[in-house]
Amino acid sequence: MIYLIDHMVSERMRGVKGSPTVRLSGLVAELRARGENVISLAIGEPDFPTPAHIVEAAKKALDEGFTRYTPSRGIGELREAIAEKSQQENGIQCGPENVMVSPTKHALFAATLAFSGAGEDVLLPDPGWVSYLPMVQMANARPVPVPCVEEDGFQMTPEAVGERITPKARMIIVNTPNNPTGSVYDLESLKGIADLAEDHDLVIVTDEIYERILYGESHHSIASFPGAFERTVTINGFSKTYAMTGWRLGWAVAPGHLLDPMSTVQEHSITCATSFAQKGGVAALRGPEGPVEEMVRKFARRREVMVKGMNEIPGLSCQEPQGAFYAWVSYEDPIKSLDFSEMLLEKALVAVIPGGAFGDEGEGYIRLSFATSQDNVREALKRIREVLS
Repeated sequence: MIYLIDHMVSERMRGVKGSPTVRLSGLVAELRARGENVISLAIGEPDFPTPAHIVEAAKKALDEGFTRYTPSRGIGELREAIAEKSQQENGIQCGPENVMVSPTKHALFAATLAFSGAGEDVLLPDPGWVSYLPMVQMANARPVPVPCVEEDGFQMTPEAVGERITPKARMIIVNTPNNPTGSVYDLESLKGIADLAEDHDLVIVTDEIYERILYGESHHSIASFPGAFERTVTINGFSKTYAMTGWRLGWAVAPGHLLDPMSTVQEHSITCATSFAQKGGVAALRGPEGPVEEMVRKFARRREVMVKGMNEIPGLSCQEPQGAFYAWVSYEDPIKSLDFSEMLLEKALVAVIPGGAFGDEGEGYIRLSFATSQDNVREALKRIREVLS
């Protein structure tokens, strides 16, 4: 019997699309299973192993039977380590009581649920990470994209933000270093956004997951500005910095009046982060930084190869990303970014993410990850050059 299930799906979910990066990852796996030699420049996942001292800490925790529930906000030693890191590296005046350990993506979702809802507006960057908009939709709120254009270094300028604040605005999402563009917000832009949030009583949710992957720039946490901490949720995690994507471990730092409702979301959803993974998190923050520094050096070399190679291909143009590990490439072909990406996958066997997946301002662009070997980057450039020539 065939069931018609549209009426079974909640109204809030009917307009929510699946993640294009997850979907493309599945397609690449299928093509490879059929014997196709696909090079994926699509997924934002470091190709380095998790540093050994972190793995050993998790193994030790497993051997010692540390496999039960933890406090919902996380184990004390990890919250203390996160608070110390936030104070010393980010200038955020916080303590362990201001920390919730959570998968980074879940922390973002918990914040969106906690601070927005029906009839309320959430400002977000356009182009911006593919999950921001669906999270806002699932909270029944209205996403308000703020254009981040090339002339402004792909940053949300205070002017663009101010033009889009309505009486219904409740929250603004900031992401620096930025996915997909690699932009790093300057102090002036962040200060302007913080001032607007104070003037209009907005909650700031700042996604700083790429803060350690920088190329000569400085990272600034908006929560460190005078008066900003009281309205700011700082989201961060281990996935990118420590090559721990599968560990699903991150955190939120916020004042108690903001952290409490987020903790309620966590208590009634995932309960807590994985116990033994949290021990690995302690080792990451307390342990040697050499593996992180070496990884960033290799990313920097790949970035040079990627940007130079892209700008040598007729019809393509790429600014140097200031952070993260993505090249945001514009193309002259008048077709949609999805069609352009599908053409590259079909003819060059190179997987990239269409810019339109990141918002309307992403049309005319594609995102390429250089979180893969330099050999793969060079071979992908060769294939793309041959197809476009």
